[in-house]
Amino acid sequence: GYAVSEMAASNALLWASDKTTRRINHDGEIAPKAVQIAGADPDMMAQAARFNVERGAQIIDLNMGCPAKKVCNVAAGSALMQTPKRIAEIIQSVIKAVGADGIPVTLKMRTGWDREHRNAPEIARMAEDLGIAMITIHGRTRADKYQGMAEYDTIAEIKSHSGVPIVANGDIDSPAKALAVLRHTSADAVMIGRAAQGRPWIFRQIDHYLNTGELLADPSEAEIAGWLRDHLQDHYAFYGESTGVRTARKHIGWYLKGLHGAKVFRDALNQLESTESQLRAIDAFFNHRYESEFRQAA
Repeated sequence: GYAVSEMAASNALLWASDKTTRRINHDGEIAPKAVQIAGADPDMMAQAARFNVERGAQIIDLNMGCPAKKVCNVAAGSALMQTPKRIAEIIQSVIKAVGADGIPVTLKMRTGWDREHRNAPEIARMAEDLGIAMITIHGRTRADKYQGMAEYDTIAEIKSHSGVPIVANGDIDSPAKALAVLRHTSADAVMIGRAAQGRPWIFRQIDHYLNTGELLADPSEAEIAGWLRDHLQDHYAFYGESTGVRTARKHIGWYLKGLHGAKVFRDALNQLESTESQLRAIDAFFNHRYESEFRQAA
Protein backbone atom coordinates (compact mmCIF):
# COMPACT_ATOMS: atom_id res chain seq x y z
CA GLY A 1 0.00 0.00 0.00
CA TYR A 2 0.92 3.66 -0.19
CA ALA A 3 -0.30 7.12 0.74
CA VAL A 4 -1.24 9.88 -1.68
CA SER A 5 -0.34 13.53 -1.14
CA GLU A 6 -2.84 16.22 -0.31
CA MET A 7 -4.55 17.62 -3.38
CA ALA A 8 -2.15 19.97 -5.16
CA ALA A 9 -3.31 22.80 -7.42
CA SER A 10 -2.54 22.60 -11.12
CA ASN A 11 -2.45 26.39 -11.46
CA ALA A 12 1.21 27.37 -11.83
CA LEU A 13 0.48 30.73 -10.21
CA LEU A 14 -0.09 28.89 -6.93
CA TRP A 15 3.02 26.71 -6.98
CA ALA A 16 5.07 29.30 -5.11
CA SER A 17 2.50 29.71 -2.32
CA ASP A 18 3.41 28.28 1.08
CA LYS A 19 0.42 25.93 1.02
CA THR A 20 1.17 24.39 -2.37
CA THR A 21 4.93 24.36 -1.76
CA ARG A 22 4.37 22.16 1.27
CA ARG A 23 2.00 19.87 -0.60
CA ILE A 24 4.46 19.25 -3.42
CA ASN A 25 7.46 18.74 -1.13
CA HIS A 26 8.16 15.01 -1.30
CA ASP A 27 11.47 14.94 0.58
CA GLY A 28 11.67 12.02 2.99
CA GLU A 29 8.47 10.38 1.80
CA ILE A 30 8.28 6.61 1.56
CA ALA A 31 8.12 5.27 -1.99
CA PRO A 32 6.10 5.17 -4.08
CA LYS A 33 5.61 8.92 -3.94
CA ALA A 34 2.10 9.57 -5.24
CA VAL A 35 0.89 13.11 -5.89
CA GLN A 36 -2.72 14.05 -6.48
CA ILE A 37 -3.35 17.05 -8.72
CA ALA A 38 -6.58 18.95 -9.29
CA GLY A 39 -7.76 21.28 -12.01
CA ALA A 40 -9.97 21.58 -15.07
CA ASP A 41 -7.56 22.69 -17.79
CA PRO A 42 -5.84 19.83 -19.66
CA ASP A 43 -2.67 21.80 -20.41
CA MET A 44 -2.33 23.06 -16.84
CA MET A 45 -2.87 19.56 -15.48
CA ALA A 46 -0.16 18.24 -17.79
CA GLN A 47 2.24 20.96 -16.65
CA ALA A 48 1.44 20.20 -13.02
CA ALA A 49 2.09 16.50 -13.57
CA ARG A 50 5.42 17.23 -15.23
CA PHE A 51 6.34 19.70 -12.48
CA ASN A 52 5.70 17.14 -9.74
CA VAL A 53 7.48 14.30 -11.54
CA GLU A 54 10.55 16.51 -11.84
CA ARG A 55 10.37 16.90 -8.06
CA GLY A 56 10.17 13.21 -7.27
CA ALA A 57 6.59 12.10 -7.88
CA GLN A 58 6.41 8.46 -8.97
CA ILE A 59 2.63 8.27 -9.44
CA ILE A 60 0.28 11.02 -10.61
CA ASP A 61 -3.29 10.80 -9.35
CA LEU A 62 -6.03 12.87 -10.98
CA ASN A 63 -8.61 14.26 -8.57
CA MET A 64 -12.13 14.05 -9.94
CA GLY A 65 -13.77 13.29 -6.61
CA CYS A 66 -13.40 16.33 -4.37
CA PRO A 67 -16.90 17.65 -3.52
CA ALA A 68 -15.74 20.96 -2.00
CA LYS A 69 -17.69 23.95 -3.28
CA LYS A 70 -14.59 26.05 -3.95
CA VAL A 71 -13.15 23.24 -6.10
CA CYS A 72 -16.36 22.45 -7.98
CA ASN A 73 -17.00 26.14 -8.62
CA VAL A 74 -13.96 26.19 -10.91
CA ALA A 75 -15.17 23.03 -12.71
CA ALA A 76 -12.54 20.84 -11.01
CA GLY A 77 -12.82 17.88 -8.64
CA SER A 78 -16.10 15.99 -8.87
CA ALA A 79 -17.57 18.74 -11.08
CA LEU A 80 -15.60 17.16 -13.92
CA MET A 81 -17.96 14.19 -13.83
CA GLN A 82 -20.47 16.42 -15.61
CA THR A 83 -18.11 16.76 -18.58
CA PRO A 84 -16.71 13.38 -19.68
CA LYS A 85 -15.16 14.97 -22.76
CA ARG A 86 -13.06 17.25 -20.55
CA ILE A 87 -12.06 14.25 -18.43
CA ALA A 88 -10.80 12.50 -21.56
CA GLU A 89 -8.81 15.57 -22.59
CA ILE A 90 -7.18 15.80 -19.15
CA ILE A 91 -6.28 12.12 -19.07
CA GLN A 92 -4.77 12.23 -22.55
CA SER A 93 -2.82 15.40 -21.80
CA VAL A 94 -1.38 14.15 -18.51
CA ILE A 95 -0.44 10.72 -19.84
CA LYS A 96 1.27 12.37 -22.80
CA ALA A 97 3.23 14.59 -20.40
CA VAL A 98 4.56 11.88 -18.08
CA GLY A 99 3.77 8.50 -19.61
CA ALA A 100 7.02 8.33 -21.58
CA ASP A 101 8.87 8.35 -18.26
CA GLY A 102 6.96 5.29 -17.10
CA ILE A 103 4.92 7.28 -14.57
CA PRO A 104 1.55 5.62 -13.86
CA VAL A 105 -1.43 7.97 -14.00
CA THR A 106 -4.33 7.01 -11.73
CA LEU A 107 -7.82 8.42 -11.25
CA LYS A 108 -9.92 9.16 -8.15
CA MET A 109 -13.61 9.87 -8.69
CA ARG A 110 -17.08 9.57 -7.21
CA THR A 111 -19.99 7.53 -8.54
CA GLY A 112 -21.39 10.56 -10.35
CA TRP A 113 -22.53 14.16 -9.97
CA ASP A 114 -25.82 13.13 -8.35
CA ARG A 115 -27.86 9.97 -7.92
CA GLU A 116 -29.71 10.55 -11.20
CA HIS A 117 -26.41 10.73 -13.06
CA ARG A 118 -24.19 7.93 -11.77
CA ASN A 119 -21.89 7.85 -14.78
CA ALA A 120 -18.80 6.44 -13.08
CA PRO A 121 -19.01 3.12 -14.99
CA GLU A 122 -18.89 4.94 -18.34
CA ILE A 123 -16.07 7.21 -17.21
CA ALA A 124 -14.13 4.21 -15.87
CA ARG A 125 -14.34 2.41 -19.23
CA MET A 126 -13.23 5.54 -21.06
CA ALA A 127 -10.37 6.16 -18.63
CA GLU A 128 -9.14 2.60 -18.97
CA ASP A 129 -9.21 2.84 -22.77
CA LEU A 130 -7.13 6.04 -22.56
CA GLY A 131 -4.44 4.42 -20.41
CA ILE A 132 -5.35 5.11 -16.78
CA ALA A 133 -3.43 2.63 -14.62
CA MET A 134 -5.81 2.38 -11.64
CA ILE A 135 -9.17 3.82 -10.59
CA THR A 136 -10.36 4.64 -7.07
CA ILE A 137 -14.08 5.20 -6.57
CA HIS A 138 -15.72 6.83 -3.55
CA GLY A 139 -19.17 5.33 -3.09
CA ARG A 140 -21.07 8.61 -3.06
CA THR A 141 -22.08 11.21 -5.63
CA ARG A 142 -20.94 14.80 -5.43
CA ALA A 143 -24.46 15.81 -4.34
CA ASP A 144 -24.18 13.38 -1.42
CA LYS A 145 -20.97 15.06 -0.22
CA TYR A 146 -20.30 12.99 2.94
CA GLN A 147 -23.92 12.54 3.95
CA GLY A 148 -25.65 9.21 4.31
CA MET A 149 -23.86 5.94 3.71
CA ALA A 150 -21.56 5.08 0.84
CA GLU A 151 -22.92 2.55 -1.65
CA TYR A 152 -20.74 -0.10 -3.22
CA ASP A 153 -22.92 -1.52 -6.01
CA THR A 154 -21.54 1.01 -8.50
CA ILE A 155 -17.99 0.05 -7.56
CA ALA A 156 -18.86 -3.63 -8.02
CA GLU A 157 -20.30 -2.88 -11.46
CA ILE A 158 -17.13 -1.03 -12.48
CA LYS A 159 -14.93 -3.85 -11.21
CA SER A 160 -16.91 -6.46 -13.15
CA HIS A 161 -15.99 -4.78 -16.45
CA SER A 162 -12.52 -3.44 -15.64
CA GLY A 163 -9.11 -4.62 -16.72
CA VAL A 164 -7.21 -2.27 -14.38
CA PRO A 165 -7.04 -2.36 -10.58
CA ILE A 166 -10.12 -0.91 -8.88
CA VAL A 167 -9.94 0.57 -5.38
CA ALA A 168 -13.03 0.94 -3.20
CA ASN A 169 -13.37 3.98 -0.95
CA GLY A 170 -15.97 5.43 1.40
CA ASP A 171 -16.93 4.70 5.03
CA ILE A 172 -14.30 1.98 5.42
CA ASP A 173 -13.55 2.48 9.09
CA SER A 174 -12.70 -0.96 10.47
CA PRO A 175 -11.07 -4.26 9.48
CA ALA A 176 -14.47 -5.95 9.27
CA LYS A 177 -15.83 -3.20 7.01
CA ALA A 178 -12.79 -3.44 4.76
CA LEU A 179 -13.33 -7.18 4.30
CA ALA A 180 -17.05 -6.72 3.68
CA VAL A 181 -16.45 -4.07 1.02
CA LEU A 182 -13.79 -6.16 -0.70
CA ARG A 183 -16.15 -9.13 -0.81
CA HIS A 184 -19.09 -7.06 -2.06
CA THR A 185 -17.19 -5.24 -4.79
CA SER A 186 -14.40 -7.73 -5.66
CA ALA A 187 -12.18 -4.63 -5.66
CA ASP A 188 -8.43 -5.07 -5.73
CA ALA A 189 -7.87 -2.83 -2.71
CA VAL A 190 -9.49 -0.34 -0.38
CA MET A 191 -8.57 3.27 0.27
CA ILE A 192 -8.85 4.69 3.78
CA GLY A 193 -9.50 8.40 4.21
CA ARG A 194 -11.27 10.03 7.14
CA ALA A 195 -11.11 6.87 9.27
CA ALA A 196 -7.32 7.27 9.54
CA GLN A 197 -7.57 10.71 11.12
CA GLY A 198 -6.10 10.25 14.58
CA ARG A 199 -5.96 6.48 14.00
CA PRO A 200 -2.83 5.71 11.97
CA TRP A 201 -2.86 2.19 13.38
CA ILE A 202 -5.98 1.37 11.34
CA PHE A 203 -3.82 0.36 8.37
CA ARG A 204 -1.96 -2.23 10.45
CA GLN A 205 -5.22 -3.53 11.88
CA ILE A 206 -6.86 -3.91 8.47
CA ASP A 207 -3.80 -5.51 6.88
CA HIS A 208 -3.45 -7.99 9.74
CA TYR A 209 -7.14 -8.90 9.68
CA LEU A 210 -7.24 -9.43 5.92
CA ASN A 211 -4.18 -11.67 6.09
CA THR A 212 -4.94 -13.65 9.25
CA GLY A 213 -8.58 -13.13 10.22
CA GLU A 214 -7.38 -11.94 13.62
CA LEU A 215 -8.41 -8.60 15.09
CA LEU A 216 -5.60 -6.62 16.65
CA ALA A 217 -6.44 -4.74 19.83
CA ASP A 218 -6.60 -0.96 19.77
CA PRO A 219 -3.44 0.69 21.11
CA SER A 220 -3.07 1.59 24.76
CA GLU A 221 -3.17 5.20 25.90
CA ALA A 222 0.61 5.05 26.29
CA GLU A 223 0.99 3.96 22.67
CA ILE A 224 -1.40 6.66 21.48
CA ALA A 225 0.61 9.24 23.41
CA GLY A 226 3.83 8.10 21.74
CA TRP A 227 2.36 8.16 18.24
CA LEU A 228 0.79 11.56 18.82
CA ARG A 229 4.01 13.08 20.11
CA ASP A 230 6.00 11.67 17.15
CA HIS A 231 3.33 12.95 14.76
CA LEU A 232 3.40 16.40 16.30
CA GLN A 233 7.19 16.65 16.13
CA ASP A 234 7.07 15.84 12.40
CA HIS A 235 4.12 18.19 11.96
CA TYR A 236 5.90 21.12 13.60
CA ALA A 237 9.07 20.48 11.61
CA PHE A 238 7.08 20.49 8.37
CA TYR A 239 4.78 23.47 8.99
CA GLY A 240 6.86 25.62 11.32
CA GLU A 241 5.86 27.17 14.64
CA SER A 242 2.91 29.40 13.76
CA THR A 243 1.14 27.27 11.16
CA GLY A 244 2.16 24.10 12.96
CA VAL A 245 0.42 25.07 16.18
CA ARG A 246 -2.82 26.04 14.44
CA THR A 247 -3.03 23.04 12.14
CA ALA A 248 -2.03 20.57 14.86
CA ARG A 249 -5.16 21.26 16.88
CA LYS A 250 -7.45 19.18 14.67
CA HIS A 251 -4.99 16.27 14.65
CA ILE A 252 -4.76 16.31 18.43
CA GLY A 253 -8.55 16.30 18.62
CA TRP A 254 -8.74 13.26 16.35
CA TYR A 255 -6.19 11.31 18.40
CA LEU A 256 -7.96 12.08 21.67
CA LYS A 257 -11.48 11.37 20.43
CA GLY A 258 -13.24 9.03 22.84
CA LEU A 259 -10.71 9.38 25.64
CA HIS A 260 -11.91 10.52 29.06
CA GLY A 261 -11.74 14.28 29.47
CA ALA A 262 -10.87 14.91 25.82
CA LYS A 263 -13.59 17.45 25.09
CA VAL A 264 -12.73 19.76 27.98
CA PHE A 265 -9.05 19.38 27.18
CA ARG A 266 -9.53 20.25 23.49
CA ASP A 267 -11.44 23.40 24.35
CA ALA A 268 -8.56 24.60 26.52
CA LEU A 269 -5.90 23.36 24.09
CA ASN A 270 -7.23 25.70 21.41
CA GLN A 271 -6.03 28.64 23.49
CA LEU A 272 -2.38 27.55 23.36
CA GLU A 273 -0.16 29.40 20.90
CA SER A 274 3.20 27.58 20.95
CA THR A 275 4.44 24.11 20.05
CA GLU A 276 6.13 23.78 23.42
CA SER A 277 2.92 24.52 25.33
CA GLN A 278 0.98 22.05 23.17
CA LEU A 279 3.48 19.28 23.89
CA ARG A 280 3.48 20.01 27.62
CA ALA A 281 -0.30 19.94 27.64
CA ILE A 282 -0.36 16.61 25.79
CA ASP A 283 2.05 15.10 28.32
CA ALA A 284 -0.11 16.41 31.16
CA PHE A 285 -3.26 14.96 29.56
CA PHE A 286 -1.86 11.46 29.24
CA ASN A 287 -0.42 11.63 32.75
CA HIS A 288 -3.93 12.54 33.96
CA ARG A 289 -2.78 15.73 35.56
CA TYR A 290 -3.81 18.25 32.90
CA GLU A 291 -6.50 19.84 35.06
CA SER A 292 -3.93 20.98 37.61
CA GLU A 293 -1.06 21.66 35.25
CA PHE A 294 -2.80 23.06 32.20
CA ARG A 295 -2.27 26.66 33.17
CA GLN A 296 1.47 26.03 33.38
CA ALA A 297 1.42 24.67 29.82
CA ALA A 298 -0.22 27.88 28.70
